[in-house]
Amino acid sequence: MTKITTHILDTSLGKPAANVRVWLEKIDGQQALKINETATDADGRVAGLTPEGVEAGNYRLYADVGAYFSANGRETLYNLAIVDVIISAEQAHYHLPILLSPYSYSTYRGS
Repeated sequence: MTKITTHILDTSLGKPAANVRVWLEKIDGQQALKINETATDADGRVAGLTPEGVEAGNYRLYADVGAYFSANGRETLYNLAIVDVIISAEQAHYHLPILLSPYSYSTYRGS
């Protein structure tokens, strides 16, 4: 089984994005099955998103960035940051960081 982790950094402040609600769904055709939901810790990391691991397939990682910015009294263009990925059974770990600012976000495959 493959583990999925994430780390959210607020690049506009140069620090981790704490208390961001994050959830993972498995996508099967038009169906979406929620795997888990949690929030980032003080370091912007998520522990235990996939404690049992996941099988190969299409997954969507969501981050509730609209609520994060609102809670901090900041405007944003985005309500959600969405990372839609294909997970391979051959890989033991996928780290999917999100670099966030009020008017942009980006992601990459981390290590």
